[in-house]
Amino acid sequence: MLYIRRTQTDPWFNIAAEEFVLRNLTDEVLMLWHTEPAVVTGKHQNTVSEVNTLFAYRNHIPVIRRISGGGTVFHGPGNLNYTQITNGKNKQYLIDFKAFTRPVIEFLKEHGIMAAFEGKNNLTVAGKKFSGNAAHVYKNRIIHHGTLLYDVDMELLEKVIRPGTAKISDKSIPSVRAKTGNLKELLTTVTSFDDFKSQLEKYLLNHLNISAVREFTPEEEKAIEKLANEKYRTIEWTYGYSPDYRFYKKLETVYGTMSVDMQVVKGKTKRIELFFEDKKLEKIEEKLMYDWHEPGTVQGKLA
Repeated sequence: MLYIRRTQTDPWFNIAAEEFVLRNLTDEVLMLWHTEPAVVTGKHQNTVSEVNTLFAYRNHIPVIRRISGGGTVFHGPGNLNYTQITNGKNKQYLIDFKAFTRPVIEFLKEHGIMAAFEGKNNLTVAGKKFSGNAAHVYKNRIIHHGTLLYDVDMELLEKVIRPGTAKISDKSIPSVRAKTGNLKELLTTVTSFDDFKSQLEKYLLNHLNISAVREFTPEEEKAIEKLANEKYRTIEWTYGYSPDYRFYKKLETVYGTMSVDMQVVKGKTKRIELFFEDKKLEKIEEKLMYDWHEPGTVQGKLA
């Protein structure tokens, strides 16, 4: 197995790096990495129903869709991501969250923390979730990856992954909400996030008998950045890949009641009815029709 040491903190690059390694390398690979603030949705989720997209937009927090299933997670300072890519023959048995997360549970046990595997793919301590995990199969290769909340801003996490008040009808796979907690409060043998990452890295390299260590080559970095720009930074992937949905919201203001009812297909508004009290706002409807249903586009049209 190869360990790729990563220092990049750009969230789009880091998400794209996983797909690049999965599809273009043949080695089995381990990676530990962290990013600037970002919210990452599962491949089959509806971005609008999972994320407070307006809050994310106003606070310059990227919203990114990954290639694996599972629920929405927060990446950012204090969160360590861990990725393992392995090879196998029988796809039916490739995905094994318990086997993938076992080394993390054992690492924490050595530090006096009794973590547990709960549900389909979560790790918890004392009933609080500190790790969400997901997987994706490509040919004979499987990627398992997950988050480790060490010292995350929980207030920011809750605000950005808490959906708005709109009623949304769709066939997407929703996240399972859970009470979350940081490991820092429990890990008395660890002095900082960097120390946490360093100790876990050392443990995993020994546990998995890894001797080959390198960073991405300049050519690989260029290819990953290309993938990030052409796929992960695009509205087409982040919003257009969402299942079709109906969006309804009523907003009470000091001036009266505003309501919006729209049908969104492949991320774009195909039908919209916008009312203020009993008045139909046809000119605004025309501006928003046939364009992306995401904060940047909507605010740009209404500016």
